Amino acid sequence: MVANPKRRIVEVAVLYLLLGVGAVATALPLLYMVSTALRGPVYVLEIPPRFIPERPTLANFIEAWNSNNFSLYFRNSAVVALSTTVISVLCSAMLAYAFARFEFPGKDLAFYAILFTLMIPSLTLIIPQFMLARALGLRNSLAGLVFVYVAMTIPLNTFLLRGFFEQLPRELEEAVWIDGGGYGTIFLRITLPLSAPALATAAIFTFLFAWEEFTWALTAIDVEAMRTLPVAIATFHGAHLTQWGLVFAASLIAIAPVIFLYVMLQRYFIVGLSAGALKG
Repeated sequence: MVANPKRRIVEVAVLYLLLGVGAVATALPLLYMVSTALRGPVYVLEIPPRFIPERPTLANFIEAWNSNNFSLYFRNSAVVALSTTVISVLCSAMLAYAFARFEFPGKDLAFYAILFTLMIPSLTLIIPQFMLARALGLRNSLAGLVFVYVAMTIPLNTFLLRGFFEQLPRELEEAVWIDGGGYGTIFLRITLPLSAPALATAAIFTFLFAWEEFTWALTAIDVEAMRTLPVAIATFHGAHLTQWGLVFAASLIAIAPVIFLYVMLQRYFIVGLSAGALKG
């Protein structure tokens, strides 16, 4: 049965209309944040509001970066997020490869136990995490943040990577075995290079989580010099409650690395996410 061309045109038009409305609704808060950050203090609360500032300025960004040790907090977040991403993705890749290629007693039980941890609300773990960090001497340190963030991101990364690894052809590994290579050679020279989409997906999720996590950073860090950006922005908001241009400028500076990372790895993201989810 041939579809009615006019009906098809209407369906496509409605679809694009809904997508356009959704895109505008999603982008509107960000555009308003950018607009407010580019305004001087006098024009922030002007009525009627304007999305295009009459006199745009970067003064808010400069002041936000130079006040309240914001640059120090930015550096702390960068160290924590990058360290967490590297350690978590590497450990998850090794764990996922073991689940995808090896057979051992309790394999399914261990994998489902890891998946079960994804169902536990993170807030319920705050007290045991705090006691463990205090016992290990990791409180008020960036290492304590990385330790907990790695533990919290490994389950999801393992789930995604295992599904992707299971799709890789075993013939490539068998060829390495014939040439005298071992598991280390297979993992480093075959599995990881072919798994770039899945690794990029795991890296984006991990970096985003470590960069924006607030609750554990607020609980574990009492020393001002060890604070990360989410905690710093909360205190920054308190220090400049009515200066929304500064608050929004600081928020834009904070989300810039996440946007940059996503743009750089965008071509891998959808492929890695769909492959890992479908096979996992």
